[in-house]
Amino acid sequence: IIALNPPIPLTTNLNPNTTTPTTTPSTTNALASSNNSNKKLVGRVSAGPIDISALGCGTWSWGNRLLWDYDPSQDEEIYDAYKAVRDAGVTVFDTADSYGTLDLNGRAEILLGQFERRYLLEEPTPGTETEGGVAGFINQFLPNPTPNRSQGQQVATKFAPYPWRVFRSSMVNSAKESLARLEQDKLALAQLHWSTANYQPFQERALWEGIADVYDEGLCEAIGVSNYGPLQLQKIADYMTEREVPLATAQIQYSLMTFKDCRDMNASCDSIDCRLISYSPLCLGLLTGKYNLDNLPKFGNPRRQLFQELLPGATPILNTLEVIAKDMGKSQSQVAINWAIAKGTVPIPGARTLQQAEENLG
Repeated sequence: IIALNPPIPLTTNLNPNTTTPTTTPSTTNALASSNNSNKKLVGRVSAGPIDISALGCGTWSWGNRLLWDYDPSQDEEIYDAYKAVRDAGVTVFDTADSYGTLDLNGRAEILLGQFERRYLLEEPTPGTETEGGVAGFINQFLPNPTPNRSQGQQVATKFAPYPWRVFRSSMVNSAKESLARLEQDKLALAQLHWSTANYQPFQERALWEGIADVYDEGLCEAIGVSNYGPLQLQKIADYMTEREVPLATAQIQYSLMTFKDCRDMNASCDSIDCRLISYSPLCLGLLTGKYNLDNLPKFGNPRRQLFQELLPGATPILNTLEVIAKDMGKSQSQVAINWAIAKGTVPIPGARTLQQAEENLG
């Protein structure tokens, strides 16, 4: 389902396995306005015992020189993007203790802490104090959002299972280090970045024990996992149930480009009452429509080779996105993000500029 601004008589179903969009009658009043205000706020959804914004923001690019050409001189521009999504009601920010290249390791967490402190000190942007719903779509199906500054920042940090993190205490120490970079007392979500079951299985149990200890020590509100498949997700869910630790989220690379391989995760998350988070909903930028074989990321960027391999096969999807976006007066990014929302996930597209932030918000 593609999110549109009201009033629109039809919603659009985008089947990722076909090249042609189809239309069906819309649900009654499916697209809500926001208290007669042009300003929109993102709604909220449950994630285990906590609630989070229905749209998040990823920070992978904040500090990453290799893939995203980050430079500290961009920080002010990144803050503008941060402020825009916070004003819109986005509270959940996905990050990791490994985000940042070499000497900038942990940079994303540092910036998140700095940005939130600055944001809370500044006067609200005029017109952002009212309630509403991003892109007119989300809030029809969610509880009414609250004014933007009544909901605090929610940091969801992932801890990398480095080879030397083989003891459960490693996770607790990692959480404390992340909190020190953030200059905060508690994480919303402490997440395992990926599973080691397939290549270092003995480490996996220590990671589970350690992330549960992070919760028991009061360093997070709930825990989550990243890059876990259905089988391993069920196993860790069973363990956390024994430990009485809430497993609130599971995130995977979930987009129109990857749906064929990840569609089973929706049911898996539903079965354990876990919220599915979709990272890279734009497939590293491929689904934005900004790239083709004649316009690729610069030489030396790993995305260049990846896009060269993916673009020929992605043509049907990209053509479909282009048609729908043009027909509905939206960008291809907005269509792709709202597809992920319609699939019941919480997308966390990245944003480093105000333009990117505003486009993500619809």
